[in-house]
Amino acid sequence: MGSAVWKILGTGSAVLAGIAATKVADQIWQKAGQDKGFDPKDPDSPFVTALAYAALTGLAAGVARTMATRKAAQYYARSAGHKPHEITDRDL
Repeated sequence: MGSAVWKILGTGSAVLAGIAATKVADQIWQKAGQDKGFDPKDPDSPFVTALAYAALTGLAAGVARTMATRKAAQYYARSAGHKPHEITDRDL
């Protein structure tokens, strides 16, 4: 397995996880009794509500992307016998 495989696997899993997490966060937002038609980009919407929505979706997407990338790296390591070089070669 090479660098291109890791880029596809790592990036693809992170993007899909972010999309799924945003959809889940939208459903949580609606189940919490918030406005279904709320648009956080609308300048007329309440700032605090937009901030809460951004915090919820950002947290959900960030956690999902991190977990998906970690799982993709574990899968890559099991398949290739080593961690992706992009992970092990990082300067700390």
